[in-house]
Amino acid sequence: MKSIFLIWVSILMIAGCASVKVGRMDAGAEVDLSGYWNDTDSRLVAEEVIKDCLGRGWLPEFSSRAAKKPRVIVGTVKNMSSEHIATATFVKDMERELINSGKVVFVSGGREREEIRQERAEQQKFSEDAKAFFKEKAADFMLQGDINSILDSAGKQTLRYYQIELELIDMESNEKVWIGQKKIKKLVKRSKFGL
Repeated sequence: MKSIFLIWVSILMIAGCASVKVGRMDAGAEVDLSGYWNDTDSRLVAEEVIKDCLGRGWLPEFSSRAAKKPRVIVGTVKNMSSEHIATATFVKDMERELINSGKVVFVSGGREREEIRQERAEQQKFSEDAKAFFKEKAADFMLQGDINSILDSAGKQTLRYYQIELELIDMESNEKVWIGQKKIKKLVKRSKFGL
């Protein structure tokens, strides 16, 4: 009896494992399985909003007045949507676009900055060529914002609407020098035979 039970458990385990199939694909491929916010949304929104931000008048005005590239930091991007969104991935996508543009200097903040400060403090104790304190460069501007969503559903159709709001704020004056917005609308249709 015990051996029959073990055989059935083994068959179920093998059947369960045999049903999984994984295929590799290009990381840049646009795939949207559910209609929820995904990696493609994160990348495309970051590219579009940063291009818009860096193409506006605040940048040449600051560079002309200060005779340098502006230092930018990305602050908090809040997920105000009805679903889980990995905002850290979206922030990194925007950071990449800012740095790679060559139009601004990017400054680390938050946990990164604290980790660097801790490392610098340890260098003071253990390194002969320790990096000096009080040499950090302050940010001129902070980029922050939120992601909102609206869900509308009827029958086998669901409309997912995302609105991303971003603001670039002057760190000294608190003036908003740029406000960007991106909207995404997805219509998800379920098959008649789907669960």
